[in-house]
Amino acid sequence: MMDLKDFLDEKVEQYNQPGFIPNDPISIPHRYSKKQDIEITGFFASILAWGQRKTIINKCIELFERMDNAPHDFLMNQQESDLQTFLSFKHRTFNDIDTLYFIHFLSWFYQNHDSLEEAFLIEKKSGDAPMEKLLISFHEFFFSLPDAPQRTRKHIATPARKAACKRINMFLRWMVRKDDKGVDFGIWNKIQPSQLICPCDLHVDRVGRKLGLITRKQTDWLTALELTDRLIEFDPLDPVKYDFALFGLGIEEKF
Repeated sequence: MMDLKDFLDEKVEQYNQPGFIPNDPISIPHRYSKKQDIEITGFFASILAWGQRKTIINKCIELFERMDNAPHDFLMNQQESDLQTFLSFKHRTFNDIDTLYFIHFLSWFYQNHDSLEEAFLIEKKSGDAPMEKLLISFHEFFFSLPDAPQRTRKHIATPARKAACKRINMFLRWMVRKDDKGVDFGIWNKIQPSQLICPCDLHVDRVGRKLGLITRKQTDWLTALELTDRLIEFDPLDPVKYDFALFGLGIEEKF
């Protein structure tokens, strides 16, 4: 186990570097400096993060160009006529109905709150609740507006449906993790890095199994917990830093 920890620590150092940013969806929020813009673009980029990374990045650029590259200002001031441009936006199964509801919710939310972190703590005033409860309450809150389309619910995973929640966990890593490497933002303070769950995407899942960090046959919420529990053995305060190692080994080294 110590040899594996040393190996993964080395890979974290290798991939948790600014050079990781340009080819990853995290490059989208890195285009912005305003906290709310980082949150909004990071949220969309993580939700749209399936398929080839280059395509994901291009679709996000297209989406935020339609918001004049000032998403928070757009959400705070948009009029109904401003929404016409989104009727032609689509990425895989994420279509105009989904886009317009996301805009509707975020516009309403930012009229009443300063940071999207508060949406994860709507039922818990502190961030010390188990991540499972935070994600379930976030999903329920996000789709609590009267006109929430049923079809849009599939785009935000929830542990209540036993999903691994890889995209929302990736977004939380971006917002919560703090270090001096310049990749993750660490702009949220109520949710702690020790609470994060490792985003269990295809590459992380495959490498995790090859390294004996995952034993479950399926990939679901319990798999993400199993992987994270193993990573906690290596670093209980920041277990999800090993996402860099597992993802890098999978996508860059075809481990």
